[in-house]
Amino acid sequence: MIRNYLKIARRNLIKNKFSSLINISGLAVGMAVAMLIGLWIWDEVSFDTNFKNQDRIAKVMDNAWVNNEIETDGGSALPLAPALRSNFGEYFKHVIITSWTNNHLLTYGERSVTQQGNYMEPAVTDMLSLKILKGAASSLNDPTSILLSQSTAKAIFGNTDPINKMIRIDKETNAKVTGIYEDLPVNSSFGNLFFIAPWQMLAIQEKYATRFNNPWGASWFQTYVQLADGADINLVSAKIKNLKLNALTSTHNSDARYKSQLFLQPMSRWYLYGEFKNGINTGGRIQYVWMFGIIGLFVLLLACINFMNLSTARSEKRAKEVGIRKAIGSVRSQLIAQFFSESLLIVFLAFLLSLLIVQLCLPGFDHLADKKISILWENPLFWALGIIFSLFTGLIAGSYPALYLSSFRPVKVLKGTFKVGRLAAIPRKVLVVIQFTVSVVLIIGTIVVFQQIQFAKNRPIGYSRNNLINVHLQTDDINKQYQSLKNDLLASRAAIGVSESESPVTAVYINNGGFNWSGKDPGVQEQFVSMAVTSDFGKTVGWEIKEGRDFDPAYLSDSSGFIVNEAAVKFMGLKHPVGETIEWISNGKFKIIGVVKNMVNRSVYETAQQTFFYLPRWQHLSNINIKINPLMSAHDALLKITAIFKKYDPSTPLNYQFIDEEYAKKFEDEERIGTLASCFAALAIFISCLGLFGMASFMAEQRIKEIGVRKVLGASVFNLWRLLSTDFIRLIIISLLIASPVAWYLMHNWLQHYEYRSTISGWVFVLTGLAAVIITLLTISFQSIKAALVSPVKSLRSE
Repeated sequence: MIRNYLKIARRNLIKNKFSSLINISGLAVGMAVAMLIGLWIWDEVSFDTNFKNQDRIAKVMDNAWVNNEIETDGGSALPLAPALRSNFGEYFKHVIITSWTNNHLLTYGERSVTQQGNYMEPAVTDMLSLKILKGAASSLNDPTSILLSQSTAKAIFGNTDPINKMIRIDKETNAKVTGIYEDLPVNSSFGNLFFIAPWQMLAIQEKYATRFNNPWGASWFQTYVQLADGADINLVSAKIKNLKLNALTSTHNSDARYKSQLFLQPMSRWYLYGEFKNGINTGGRIQYVWMFGIIGLFVLLLACINFMNLSTARSEKRAKEVGIRKAIGSVRSQLIAQFFSESLLIVFLAFLLSLLIVQLCLPGFDHLADKKISILWENPLFWALGIIFSLFTGLIAGSYPALYLSSFRPVKVLKGTFKVGRLAAIPRKVLVVIQFTVSVVLIIGTIVVFQQIQFAKNRPIGYSRNNLINVHLQTDDINKQYQSLKNDLLASRAAIGVSESESPVTAVYINNGGFNWSGKDPGVQEQFVSMAVTSDFGKTVGWEIKEGRDFDPAYLSDSSGFIVNEAAVKFMGLKHPVGETIEWISNGKFKIIGVVKNMVNRSVYETAQQTFFYLPRWQHLSNINIKINPLMSAHDALLKITAIFKKYDPSTPLNYQFIDEEYAKKFEDEERIGTLASCFAALAIFISCLGLFGMASFMAEQRIKEIGVRKVLGASVFNLWRLLSTDFIRLIIISLLIASPVAWYLMHNWLQHYEYRSTISGWVFVLTGLAAVIITLLTISFQSIKAALVSPVKSLRSE
């Protein structure tokens, strides 16, 4: 019986090639979109799951009361890890302190490579379950050792055995390679950890044991823990929450205004739930997982709706078939099984085609999504889900036609009195409205996303990023010869401005508190972004002076001068800021000599933070800013700049970034989401248009005799086209009326995530409505005009 069902299904597919092609291609596209989104979601939710101890690894976070609100930070103080071990050791298997993962220069002989790595305590090898390929994991106990990832070892040593070879880190410290570990997964928080050096090496080098007057006050590091078996993370968080506050209170440097609460954030929430607002975990990338999951389900639903509509559009053609089958003894359950078998055959073919589409689209999808995704061909779970997915889709897609067609009464069908009533068209019309409602919501959402991105891009940034490059210094060789380097760069005419700064102009490295000024609210625990710069920094980056003046080497007093931004003036409540004195409790008194416009150097979607700039007193600055001469091509200028850097540091590769490119990276996540959403919206429209095309075919076929009569009575082709198009336009208008408030509500809530945000303009809805109407008319016009051009002799022949 099943074999017979499939044989009939195959014959029907071949007989109705065009409608079968639309059915299979529509379902295949919908299933391919759902599969791509499913693979993307799998990659997101499987982030960090490769670690054996994932369920017991956590990071120590700090909720601190700053600037009248709670700020959540992952930085921790030097004494925190020892304090956790000594006071709460029974709750932890491991507690480790680390630096931040950054680029470092690794040199072996004449070969130098720049790789991201970190200084960590030895227990990290057990915590992260590193797979040691050569050497020993325990070797990190030696403060002169280093572990390299497999790819880093290959880049430095080629096919030579690296064990016991000596390399140099940042041209400052020698380290012996004592182990090689397998590269950590890309979709993990440690995917960029390409070498691990002992924490003790950094501590000795930087003299951390004696460096800090108040060690609890400098949150320069990170602390990770692995909970002991059976320890409850919420209970442990409650026990450690006041550890830092109590330690600060017990020191003579304590500040009564300072409030701090520590807590543990489990590894399972680092990636998807990394966003905090006023001390509350508000989400993060999980919102995109939900958003794309819903989009995937709706796109698949659109494809299923198409199948239902196209199948019922052929109902009258198969009505006599159903009547004859019932007349010769077929029961309704057999007819239902027949129609379901056709549905499942179509879905099976669509599934095979969707696999091909996904495989062809994956390279482009990976590029758009910044992922490395592949179909899990060898995973039994993937095939099990694929089969279940196909069966579910087939049953859902085939349910309406199977139940609807099998209900026809044979007597009426075979006597020719069977007519589809008006109520029979309502479900199809409802489905079309649902299709275009979803499509319109996606279009409006995509427009709003790109509108928000453009709004942020047009934001005044307070400096000129054109022809500006940043060079991050990895060694002290350049710093020691900075003035000579600067003179050579300016003399070469490749640069018209050169300066140093503590951080790049597009980032913030340091925040500081502990300031007093006239009129300050004694209850405020303040925090400022601080950046040490050389005197020509402002001229190099082109900042805009609003009041006062820039730094000037001719004024020796500028060594105790501040230039502040507008946000700082507003925060401090100063009416006439120039000349005001600010006491930096740990560094003395400074006088404000100038005010500059706010510079966007953190998130482009947040309001600017209060910032002060000052001339360096004690620290070496690690960033050089170079303004390329606009009268010289960037290529020629960079050749000259590279040669000059090589002159002063021959063995270090010159790594530079164009500031406009670094600034553009701040939009990457939103642009990527917007691009993906626009692709899915386009596919949703495509699938919806397939459904409209089928519906237009059905209505034209259903009204063919009416059209013939109207033509005999003198109706023009335009009048007939308008007649057939009016019903569809009504459906689209209903879709717009439903979709517009839904889209406004969803996108209004999405925009609330951003402090600096656009508004949803009315033209978005008008433009989307016009586009939907035009797309609808283009889709149905072919069938409408084709039906209108049919000779009435043919359509009325049977009359």
